[in-house]
Amino acid sequence: MEALHLPYEIHPHSSAAVVKDRSPEFQELPEPDVHIVTSSGLRIPAYSTILASVSSVLENIIDESRKHRSSEKLIRILGVPSEAVVSFVQFLFTSRCSEECLREYGIHLLALSHVYLVPHLKQRCSKYLARKLTIDSVIDILQLARLCDAPDLSLSCMKMVSRHFKAVEKSEGWKFLQEHDSWLELQILQFIDESELRKKRCRRQRKEKRMYLQLSDAIECVEHICKEGCTDVGPHDAEPTKKPCSKFSTCRGVQLLIKHFATCKDRAHEGGCWRCKQMWQLLRLHASICDQSDACKVPLCRQFKQKMQQENRKDDAKWKVLMKKVMAAKTISSLTFTKRKRPQLRGDAMSSAHIRSCRLQTVEQNRSLLLTA
Repeated sequence: MEALHLPYEIHPHSSAAVVKDRSPEFQELPEPDVHIVTSSGLRIPAYSTILASVSSVLENIIDESRKHRSSEKLIRILGVPSEAVVSFVQFLFTSRCSEECLREYGIHLLALSHVYLVPHLKQRCSKYLARKLTIDSVIDILQLARLCDAPDLSLSCMKMVSRHFKAVEKSEGWKFLQEHDSWLELQILQFIDESELRKKRCRRQRKEKRMYLQLSDAIECVEHICKEGCTDVGPHDAEPTKKPCSKFSTCRGVQLLIKHFATCKDRAHEGGCWRCKQMWQLLRLHASICDQSDACKVPLCRQFKQKMQQENRKDDAKWKVLMKKVMAAKTISSLTFTKRKRPQLRGDAMSSAHIRSCRLQTVEQNRSLLLTA
């Protein structure tokens, strides 16, 4: 075990701490004025000023001993292995704790850091224990995290139990929990139910987002086809361009839909085919979003706007909600695309700035040559 960075070394397996001068600079330090006593009788010499500056609980204990004017100042840390107390004192003096100490005494150090209010050690122990969770130990660590008020560690345990509940249910920790802590068992089951509901809600939101984004792309393709045309379908007064657009996978489907709509005999009937219904919905959704009343080239745009003004408010409100969600999906998609493109734009800006600086440098050089001439 790593020795403390103090004028003495601690040997956990001996009955008293052995003091050794390790360098001349330590000879000027005063003698330790307090001793920490462990369950095995180990006495660890320490400095009360350092302990009081690190832990407010230890400061109160030291103040109490001063009030009683006891000849020998002792701080008893019992209930944990002596090696864990040594590692705890070592952290108080050096602010360091090795991975080996965390692996061997991480649970005890978490309890000590909570009892004596040492937040840095508590945070480090919580992170280490969260990384080393297993199926067999997760319930025990969860109970300790709740007792020690470690919410991050408690949440990590809850998530692991939720992910591997069938395996955790067979562990001894879960059986002990069912017999002795039914309230925590109920909280775990509620957390699992809530996490499943959150997953379903997220899946539904992602599905709706994809649907609204597809509607937004389809509307853009309708406007693009009616304005300038694409591979097979174009405006009535111009030939379609043969070059595919950037959203050709969606545009191809819209073109097929327009071709069917133009030739279908049932498009005007209420019980028409489902493809014609999709086309009517796209045209109406476009009219709800379009702000070009006279210059728009999409068919039936003006007629739909007039019809929507005459319809009842309830139906119009539904289309407004759909319109807002489609526009929101489009905005989020454009922001995501801009964020992905930003590094490339930044590189282009840097290269253009470099070119401008080179040009300015060349101009200055030519100007200096002219002046010297």
